[in-house]
Amino acid sequence: MGLQIKETDTITQLKSAKAASRKLAKASNEEKNKALNLIADELLLSKDVILSANKKDLEAGKNSNLSNALLDRLMLDEKRLSGMAEGIKKVLAQKDPVGNKIASWKHPKGMMITKVSVPLGVICVIYEARPNVTTDAVSLAVKSGNAIILRGSQHATESNQAIVDCIHRALKNLVGAYHGTPLLNEGIVQFIASKDREETIKILEAKDYVDLVIPRGGEDLKDFVLKHSKIPVIGAGGGTCHLFIDESAKENMAVDIAFNAKTQRPGVCNAIETVLVHKNIAKNILPKLQAKLNEKKVEIFACDRTGKIISDVKPATEEDWYKEYLDLKVAVKVVDSLDEAIEHINKYGTRHSESIITENKENASKFQDEVDAACVYVNASTRFTDGEEFGFGSEIGISTQKLHARGPIALEQLVTYKYLISGEGQTRT
Repeated sequence: MGLQIKETDTITQLKSAKAASRKLAKASNEEKNKALNLIADELLLSKDVILSANKKDLEAGKNSNLSNALLDRLMLDEKRLSGMAEGIKKVLAQKDPVGNKIASWKHPKGMMITKVSVPLGVICVIYEARPNVTTDAVSLAVKSGNAIILRGSQHATESNQAIVDCIHRALKNLVGAYHGTPLLNEGIVQFIASKDREETIKILEAKDYVDLVIPRGGEDLKDFVLKHSKIPVIGAGGGTCHLFIDESAKENMAVDIAFNAKTQRPGVCNAIETVLVHKNIAKNILPKLQAKLNEKKVEIFACDRTGKIISDVKPATEEDWYKEYLDLKVAVKVVDSLDEAIEHINKYGTRHSESIITENKENASKFQDEVDAACVYVNASTRFTDGEEFGFGSEIGISTQKLHARGPIALEQLVTYKYLISGEGQTRT
């Protein structure tokens, strides 16, 4: 018998989050950190319950024929749970993003104008079957003074409910007060358990209660949210990421980076999906690349020129250049020049993470200047696009848009600002 899923009226939950957010905004850094510490500890204390719930999700996922990549995202074990708890502690250790003086100046009439950072209010995260996102999102929301609405995948409902129950137990144990009223309570974390898609639309239309929506998943999820939302959206969409091997590339480095970026964890958004190879190096490097990828049985979808150099490949179609495989599959194309590589990336990419392998400094600079993506690498794997790897602690996702955040969505992206103006009776003439 699975966990009893709590299905309450969605709007009631949104109202509760809004009310709780006003109190949370007043919480001290010390109180927020205490809450996060308790959540991290409770997560480990509850590991057996969480792993049991996750096992049910995995069994249901296998019965639903989820891909291996999706099952990997869904899976929790003791190591991943420990990593989730450690991620919370890393967020705890970050500087409080709330209440910071960004700028201050004096008006000609003597008023002092101060720009300070403040919470957004209520954040809704809509995400696919990745239970670890639950703790990442909650820890970042609490630290940045925001209440949070969690709308996870139906494939992870048991896992997410178990984790949220754990978070609620921790918040119950928190001792903190503001004029006798706790500032952090269960209301700051709302889990929408219903599997009805209409409930998601209901959230997206609730502009009176939700201040920001962050979809974390593939392009289909992001498009759905953008289509229906009446609330500002930061899109943490899919990653059709590319690796371009320039003619001056060190071959061993290029092969090793391609192998890492494709196979280390193929089901994540910062894994590469397409390798572009300069024509002048293609004959030498493609057989080596294929031999390395064969170690993990990577399926190659090749352009015509690639297919004339290496065998045992499938022909690539136009659809393959757009595709986010999230699997041990990769598209490979031979290009005539750096310009063609850049043009291909800017046409087919999702503005996530792109990399060039080159020993030519001018080509490296041109690639970084002209490729339109949140993260542009030279001689490194795209797998480093991650809030923790960038030193931000956890992240809710990778934004592939340009406003209001781009790249890892971490603490600084979850606050806004307001102006505080102090005068002594000034009036405008």
